[in-house]
Amino acid sequence: MCILDYHLMFQALYNLYALIGWISYILLFILGLVLGSFLNSWIWRTRENIKIMAFSRSICFHCRRQLHWYENIPLFSFIFLKRKCPSCHNHIPWRYPAVEAGTAVLLVLVAWYHVAFLPTFNFWWWLRDVFFLTVLIIIFVYDLLYQEVITGLVWLGIFVGFLFNYYYHGYSVDSMVIGAAVGAGFFGLQYAISRGKWVGGGDVHIGFLMGVWLGWPGVLLALFAAYLLGAAYGVWALATKRAELKTAVPFGTFLAVGTFFALYYGEPAMQWYLNLVHY
Repeated sequence: MCILDYHLMFQALYNLYALIGWISYILLFILGLVLGSFLNSWIWRTRENIKIMAFSRSICFHCRRQLHWYENIPLFSFIFLKRKCPSCHNHIPWRYPAVEAGTAVLLVLVAWYHVAFLPTFNFWWWLRDVFFLTVLIIIFVYDLLYQEVITGLVWLGIFVGFLFNYYYHGYSVDSMVIGAAVGAGFFGLQYAISRGKWVGGGDVHIGFLMGVWLGWPGVLLALFAAYLLGAAYGVWALATKRAELKTAVPFGTFLAVGTFFALYYGEPAMQWYLNLVHY
């Protein structure tokens, strides 16, 4: 076999590898759409106190009619139905396709991060991040819509996150305990001083979760990012007259974004800051 033949063979193998990679990302995107659709349904049913059965069919949240299978295809049904329920003709909110598409994109980005930026692919580490992503999306959407935090979900995230970080990510118990004390203590102190006027009790629980997930000092970066984002939103809302100084802000939404940022950019951001200080 000549050198040209070897070159063609390796080129064909590389093309096959690239094709498999693209197919994997496409499948993950579809899986993300399905996960986003489930989260939409779970969030609404939890709010309405409707039991979530394993094989229960989705319903229109206006007229409560059970949806046909072709009315329940993530993202595409929203387009084909022209944003309306065929029975009651009420509009389907834009947040539904936004959550589906956003979940799909984030799921692909998480997988890409694990393949492109980590030395080896660790299934348990990836599974941890998928779980973290799911919890953060629920916190983001639920607090944005209802300005409430599902405490049970947060404590589940704390427990599972602790196990993942300790057994599969190499976090020390000291790092997670200090992070949790800082995160929960930061909001707990504000809650006690203001008697719940500055922050809600749900923010204290999220601070605890952030500390366990990110450890020390990663929790500081997440808090800083959340407050920076919240301040930017506040300035924009006041400038556009969408809010007043006394308007309540869904801060759990910003904490979810800050936590996601710190999970993937925590170490580079901290290193950049240290280099800047030493310079």
